[in-house]
Amino acid sequence: MDTAPAATITVTAWVDPLVDDNGHDPRSRYVDEYWAPVLGPTATLIGRTLAYRFDDANRGGFELDLNDFARTLGLSFSSGRNGPFTKAWQRLNMFGLAHDTADGRALRRSYPDVAFRHLQRLPDSVQHAHTTLTATPVSLEQLERAHTIAAAMIAAGDAPSAVEHQLGAIGISAPVAAAVTANFAALAQGNR
Repeated sequence: MDTAPAATITVTAWVDPLVDDNGHDPRSRYVDEYWAPVLGPTATLIGRTLAYRFDDANRGGFELDLNDFARTLGLSFSSGRNGPFTKAWQRLNMFGLAHDTADGRALRRSYPDVAFRHLQRLPDSVQHAHTTLTATPVSLEQLERAHTIAAAMIAAGDAPSAVEHQLGAIGISAPVAAAVTANFAALAQGNR
């Protein structure tokens, strides 16, 4: 978009079944560790915060006052393209996590794996951790244990966004925690 965004826009979900079924929640550990160094902290926070807003909104999306939203993130909103909020907002577009629509913006509800070309720019230790994470085999026993714990957490009223963190805290591997959390999040969206 060549001009600065309007002060109030409509935010909708970018529906992409392949990424939605296999991607990473913007609030996940995967996004914190692998997308955040690519996107930067402000764009990561925008994606994370809007994921929570999607949880509270109907499936069609929601209206977003950019001035108020920027202020909730500790930033100011200006009509120019060079402000920190506007630059971060545009980074979501630049990396394929959002795109402009006629009356606002569509955002991915799940992020794809970070592209290899972006991973190459990250420190060797992060590249190695990503390779290990994505190559780790998952056993049926691990999945069943994680599913049982996650189901109990959801039944107790925990939000799907809290499940992945808690599963990791008790020693469930990151790929298993992410997969189980994504399944419960998809079920929660389908029940709305």
